[in-house]
Amino acid sequence: MAEKLGILVGGGPAPGINSVINAVTIAAITSGVDVVGIYDGFEHLMKGRTDMVRPLTISDVSRIHTEGGSILRTSRANPTKNPEDLERAVKALKELNIRYLVTIGGDDTAFSASAVSKASNHEIYVAHVPKTIDNDLPLPGDMPTFGYETARHVGAELVYNLMQDSRTTNRWYFVVVMGRRAGHLALGIGMSASATLTLIGEEFRKDKITLAEVCDVLEAAIIKRRILGRKDGVAVIAEGIGELIDPKEFEQIPGVVVERDPHGHIRLSEIPLATILKREIQKRFEQRGEKITIVDVTLGYELRCARPIPFDIDYTRTLGYGAVRFLLNEASPEKPGGLVCLDQGRIRIMPFEELIDPKTGRTKVRLVDLESERYKVARKYMIRLTKQDLEDPVTLRNLAAAAKMSAEEFVRKFSAAAEI
Repeated sequence: MAEKLGILVGGGPAPGINSVINAVTIAAITSGVDVVGIYDGFEHLMKGRTDMVRPLTISDVSRIHTEGGSILRTSRANPTKNPEDLERAVKALKELNIRYLVTIGGDDTAFSASAVSKASNHEIYVAHVPKTIDNDLPLPGDMPTFGYETARHVGAELVYNLMQDSRTTNRWYFVVVMGRRAGHLALGIGMSASATLTLIGEEFRKDKITLAEVCDVLEAAIIKRRILGRKDGVAVIAEGIGELIDPKEFEQIPGVVVERDPHGHIRLSEIPLATILKREIQKRFEQRGEKITIVDVTLGYELRCARPIPFDIDYTRTLGYGAVRFLLNEASPEKPGGLVCLDQGRIRIMPFEELIDPKTGRTKVRLVDLESERYKVARKYMIRLTKQDLEDPVTLRNLAAAAKMSAEEFVRKFSAAAEI
């Protein structure tokens, strides 16, 4: 029986998945290799099942590259959690006669792909195509992960609409944007839409923070906006801030349950961060005898299955082609797998070992560089409390009056927020 190429998708959806499937299938078939699409990531393979697959032909994929979602669906199933699951996954792949495997996913899927290659004694060659709207994989040349540019484009359009509503109705919007460990998407959307401010986890510069610290930054920005003559605004907040807060603090809030996914991550989508922040800020203003209207919005699911913009279609078809070229022409027992990326416009296969952080044993994460020009420019155009505001007597007096505090009280309460 001829050796085959398998394709599976892991993790959350991202615009461009179908474009990768399209490119991989066409490149493999025209090279004389049959293609098998595997449904739901590793979910069925790790149970030893070989029936949740479908053969893919060129006619099956010829027009899917412009569509969002995944024709093979996806899951967060983790075959590395116990040895038996990994063994069953490898055995199922071998029973399907899959010699070449293309995995499409983020850091967790990359880790699983590497483990599958090792567990097969490198009898299965693996090419991983990096996908995440979070843009948090350390790709060379600061290339984005596919799906990010489309998610930023769609998200910026939505936030722009909210900004117009905010200005029209004199209200605030708190918009939480997906991004577990890195604030790239929130920052990209906030900067592109000219949001009033964007708040990302990297700015706190420490491993753990409190809800009060986050609220101090938001409250101070609202007060500063008021002394500038505006009662409206949009705050874009990175979802990953929720992961920096002690889960016990969330569990004390009625109705909030902290759950974890198969990879051990807190299910941030189950924590209504925007609502929690809104209620706390409203309570603070009520305590000083004022009412503020805040609308809480969470962006994420609206972005993940959007139709890819031309950048992501072009990008993903190149990555898909590169994956097949590597597997059929370059992969060997000495180089059995890696991550497919573009480096200076050339396809490069990055060894999985380069992605692993030796301290944690997990995939490295690309965080927002607070020293980069991109971040510094974004920060310049935000309304945020600064140290200069507290040092200027006139500004401080106006801020304190708006907060109904003395200047000394205002400095004591918000000096830490001005440092963020």
